[in-house]
Amino acid sequence: MIKIRTLAALNAAFLFMANDANAAGTWTETRNDAMGGTGVASSRWSSAVLINPALLTKSQQGDTAALLIPAVGMQITDPDNLQNNIDDISNSAEDYLNYANIPLQQIIRNPGIYRQMQNDAADLSRQLQNVKGDQARAKAGGAIAVSIPNETLPFAFVVKAYGTAKVTSDITQHDLDYLNGIANGTVIPNRNDLNNLTSKGFGRAAIVSDYGVAVAHKFDLGGVPVSVGVTPKLQKTWLYNYSTSVYQYKKDDISDSRYRNSDTGFNIDAGLAADFGDSWTVGLTGQNLVSRDIDTKVVDGFKDTYQIRPLVTTGVAWHSDLVVLTTDVDLTETKNFKSEDNSQFAGVGAEISPLPWLAVRAGYRADMRSHESNVFTGGVGFAPFDLVHVDLMGLYGEDQTWGAGLQVGMTF
Repeated sequence: MIKIRTLAALNAAFLFMANDANAAGTWTETRNDAMGGTGVASSRWSSAVLINPALLTKSQQGDTAALLIPAVGMQITDPDNLQNNIDDISNSAEDYLNYANIPLQQIIRNPGIYRQMQNDAADLSRQLQNVKGDQARAKAGGAIAVSIPNETLPFAFVVKAYGTAKVTSDITQHDLDYLNGIANGTVIPNRNDLNNLTSKGFGRAAIVSDYGVAVAHKFDLGGVPVSVGVTPKLQKTWLYNYSTSVYQYKKDDISDSRYRNSDTGFNIDAGLAADFGDSWTVGLTGQNLVSRDIDTKVVDGFKDTYQIRPLVTTGVAWHSDLVVLTTDVDLTETKNFKSEDNSQFAGVGAEISPLPWLAVRAGYRADMRSHESNVFTGGVGFAPFDLVHVDLMGLYGEDQTWGAGLQVGMTF
């Protein structure tokens, strides 16, 4: 559990070093992520606990257990290279703000120092202008699961974590005017001005970890096999609210306890799945059916609220021994921090298995609310001896969005 939690925290913080190599919601599963982030109707029984617990009933005769050890994925959107640029600002500002420690008369009387100060002010102004209005986002996740099939009440244990993070800059016109004035000689600096630059850098992150036990059961409803599954879970949330002067911004500080708040509560996932003939499956899931609002710490006068809300998704899959075609659509919006816009995703995907041990996958996922980037996805899966399963995925999309995922599992 500690390893998964730490991994999710590091992956969520990847944004601050550079949003979902996983689905739009609360899980990471590499096979389905490669198929456009789908899975409500197409997941294997061995990973059903992550997405739709009702699909735990889809095991075959002779299956005795499945291990997922682990599934990990991440996605980054940073079209303007904000992370590197904002770090450059803090480095340049260290040199420039040193002038605050030099008496003004000494600066004015020394043409060399004065010209260097003007050059440094112009350079810092250009860097501020370069990041004005920029933002970067990331999402990441990880999971470990153990699934035990049987004909009456298949069950699974799951530990999963998912994180989201965002960096934004608030560059004030006051700072640009002041620095440009120094650069062109129309502003005479003084110590108070140098110490009262007002531009800010904001980093906001949330990490949610779930510890749950899923159970499922299959019914016959008018000749239609219908499965129901539920996953009660303990839910731990860590929130980070990093707000500081852009001239002192350090991406590693996002994880400092000064900016962290945590909360523990109960939640539940549930799912349905119905089979129509040998080839069609229809699914419906509800993730995080208990709503929760969690406040961040108040930092520099700023506070945000992280919203956990039910995420309801429907899916349809057509499957044969050779091909799987699937689509998922969110019926509710994916909420995040209150200060951010909501998303609502739809995805389509396909899997072709030309050999018993090889699968090739592709898909597309779109945000119907046009908040997050639309992405193309793809991946491969290897299953030697149908014992070890290794899945890889990658994605690429708008606004310089890219991501990757890896999953290792075993079935017995």
